[in-house]
Amino acid sequence: MSRKGDHIKRVALVFSGGPAPAANAVISSASMSFLEDDREVIGFFHGYSNLQDYHPVTHRLLPDEHYRIFEEKDLSGLRNSRGIVIGTARANPGKGIEKPADLEDLTKTQRLRNVYNALIDLEIDALISIGGDDTLKTANFLYEYQKRLPKEARRVQIVHLPKTIDNDYRGIDFTFGFFTAVDVMAKELQNLRADAMSTGSYFIVETMGRKAGWLSYGVAIAGEATLVVAVEDIVGDLVLKGSKPDEPQLSMPALVDYIVDVIIAREKRGKHYGTVVLAEGLAEMLPDDQIKDLPRDEHGHLTLARMDLGKLVAILVARRYDERTKRKKKVTGLQIGYESRCAPPHAFDVMLGSQLGIGAYRALVEENLDGHLVSVVGQLELSYVPFKELVNPTTLKTEVRFIKAGSDYHRLARFLETRTDKIVEWSPGRRPER
Repeated sequence: MSRKGDHIKRVALVFSGGPAPAANAVISSASMSFLEDDREVIGFFHGYSNLQDYHPVTHRLLPDEHYRIFEEKDLSGLRNSRGIVIGTARANPGKGIEKPADLEDLTKTQRLRNVYNALIDLEIDALISIGGDDTLKTANFLYEYQKRLPKEARRVQIVHLPKTIDNDYRGIDFTFGFFTAVDVMAKELQNLRADAMSTGSYFIVETMGRKAGWLSYGVAIAGEATLVVAVEDIVGDLVLKGSKPDEPQLSMPALVDYIVDVIIAREKRGKHYGTVVLAEGLAEMLPDDQIKDLPRDEHGHLTLARMDLGKLVAILVARRYDERTKRKKKVTGLQIGYESRCAPPHAFDVMLGSQLGIGAYRALVEENLDGHLVSVVGQLELSYVPFKELVNPTTLKTEVRFIKAGSDYHRLARFLETRTDKIVEWSPGRRPER
């Protein structure tokens, strides 16, 4: 039986950006789908690191050094394994491309051209891109770059599989790895809560989740946090006076006082302990003079781990609590997140990742798609979203999915945390205070 994508004989996978649980479920299910249909699959090592520097003479790509050719025996038992079998990296072959016209600039597209040439020289018919929003941006660059090539030039079809523990992706309800990361960090938070309860202290816990609050909210809900604050919560008094309405900056004094308000409100209820979850992305909302010296990655993002927001806020909260109450309170700050990225994957993430991997095969072979994101909706039903619906046509940037104020997810987190607007004792029929 002839299928739309029967011309696709050799497929490549590239995994880019930070690790995520169930990465190997995606890689193995995608690879197995093609291998069982007598097609060849190769996996490039460490993202675009070698692809972007490809040269047919000075930097040839070699099997087992720069990529591996998958066989069925390589995939057995891989689905539930930790880590990423082909590795990852944050190499950015589209660095410097900021608008459509840049895709015709020979200098700015040099590394994209290297990637394209590598794929063509290795006789790759289709590329499966696995990664976050920056990796989607790169996949779209490659897709758009090829549209500008001469008509007779060979094409490499591209589909993208969304990956991020942050779950801030447009086009899909949940990304693989999110639930595992929430579970791992929530269990850590529960341990810290027990410690806080035993010692009458507080922990200020900074979680991963660069732009949006999905991860910090999930950790707070599942980990029974006292309070959660993410970028979506920086409104009203928490906004630094004088900052631009379209680029609100965080008022650190206001945030500190807000947390102290919660501590004092809980003390009036006889609770002298608690855990506060902060999304790491809050650091990017600080005034420029506080973050200007922080290093940035290949995609221009601040290296937020260097900021150590949790420890900074903990010091300020302890100091402010002392000023307002004339009492001491032990407040400890810490970061969590890295330990979750290669944790054993949650069963749901394995199922979701496996379906996305199979979806790559179906998108390319059964649907003959190019320039599409593979998505899952409802009961793991596959769907396919064109890149043009996910990427800004003017800036070529992807757009983050934020938590909507007043949404049921937002209301869930707000309902479960400590309120400061009124003091009520718990009784049957009322929500329990954490």
